Amino acid sequence: MDELDFEFTAKLWLYQGKGAWHFITVPREQSDQIKFFTSAAVTGRKKRGWGSVRITAKIGESQWQTSIFPSKSGGKLEGRYILPVKKDIRIREKIYAEDDVTVRLTIKTGL
Repeated sequence: MDELDFEFTAKLWLYQGKGAWHFITVPREQSDQIKFFTSAAVTGRKKRGWGSVRITAKIGESQWQTSIFPSKSGGKLEGRYILPVKKDIRIREKIYAEDDVTVRLTIKTGL
């Protein structure tokens, strides 16, 4: 099974809704590749709930399994993915909203 493996730096941001969810937005180029290589046309598999994609994320020394989700603005898909960053990861890595964070994503493509 092939994998997509990306490293990028982006801002950690705080969702302005219920709860204190923090996210990192995956850059457009990587989002486009993820969307293509995880599509049903390429993998032959149905989409997961909310269009999520299972990934392995790594920030600093912390690595975990999670999912990324298509980003929406005003109820419309933006074409980019967002990575939720759990509180225990933020504490361990000493990262806060508005910090630039380097992230490594690994995605099994099914090819």
